[in-house]
Amino acid sequence: MSEIARLLLMLALAGAAVTFLGSAAIWYLDESRRIARSLRKVLEAEPESMVVARGRGRGAGFSFSTGLAAVSWDAGAWCLVYRIDELSGAEIIVDGQVLARAFRGEARRPLDQVVAHAARVTLRLIFDDPRHPDFDLDLWVTGDEQRRAGGSPAEAVSEANRWLARAEAILRRPARPAKP
Repeated sequence: MSEIARLLLMLALAGAAVTFLGSAAIWYLDESRRIARSLRKVLEAEPESMVVARGRGRGAGFSFSTGLAAVSWDAGAWCLVYRIDELSGAEIIVDGQVLARAFRGEARRPLDQVVAHAARVTLRLIFDDPRHPDFDLDLWVTGDEQRRAGGSPAEAVSEANRWLARAEAILRRPARPAKP
């Protein structure tokens, strides 16, 4: 009888250990955490502001302490780093129409509509870079409900609008002269 008890105890301990290791791996490999780690690494500081397109493996972040902005795709495997003053503009695109935009040297076109239903909500960040001039973050796409937890098109538009306000605050600052 003692051999059976010992065997059951060992099986219970092995099951608990495998469950703990699996949970730790899922937590560590979570898409949002991977993107946050990659942005933290390339920005050389904790990003003050970060947005993640859940289920798409894309994200963007700003670090004002280092003066850098970074975009990430492929769940954090690839990143591009820009100086914050290289941000030229941002747009909110809902179902193929630009609803709001902010560009350096232009008046901001604010979001005038409340969007309750949309098939696609995209935040586009535009940089002063001829090789990679823009970066699209699909914050909401119809049919992606299984790829991400919760959310709605209205929440995606609200998040995009907050990012547009952040971009506008950056764009209102005087641009530093470009380095040769």
